Amino acid sequence: MFTGIVTAVGTIREARQAGDLRAVIACPFDPSGIAIGASIACSGVCLTVVDKGGTAGDAWFAVDISAESVARTVPERWRQGGHLNLEPALKLGDELGGHIVTGHVDGVGSVVSIEPVGDSHRVVIAAPKELAPYLAPKGSITVDGISLTVNEVSDEADGSCRFTLNIIPHTAEVTTIGAMREGDGVNLEIDVLARYLQRMQSLRG
Repeated sequence: MFTGIVTAVGTIREARQAGDLRAVIACPFDPSGIAIGASIACSGVCLTVVDKGGTAGDAWFAVDISAESVARTVPERWRQGGHLNLEPALKLGDELGGHIVTGHVDGVGSVVSIEPVGDSHRVVIAAPKELAPYLAPKGSITVDGISLTVNEVSDEADGSCRFTLNIIPHTAEVTTIGAMREGDGVNLEIDVLARYLQRMQSLRG
């Protein structure tokens, strides 16, 4: 489990295909605090650490990314030199600062527009129709591993929807969202509570 509160931005130092895709990710963590077999959310994707090294503040860890994970996430996210939002798994007693995040991407959205509003930015993201029923104003959404609050939702004729976020300067500075551009793909995970509520409603129907 995760919270969607990003603790660092990592860089893919190496990405090679050998069966599954193996990525080596450079990060500012302390390798002594990274356990082999531990889970780290990488731009919203829960991945297992299979190797590690480096020094405190200049560490690296390796993960294997299955073809299923690659197919269900933004493809260019796994290229060498790419940047990833990182969050280690939640520990018992940690503060739940965002919302409950599983690290299982539900779909890929795309950035429709970004415009400044005061010191913040208003971002509009298009979501596929499979996710539209789970999005609501003031609800939670995970975008590339970042816990965010939905401001507005507008439904489209094809069943898809667009939702609006407000990105404050701090979030833009400490995550990859500050480098987003129109047309970029983003990994989306809906609120787990919304998933269960939708399931319960469908059974009642």
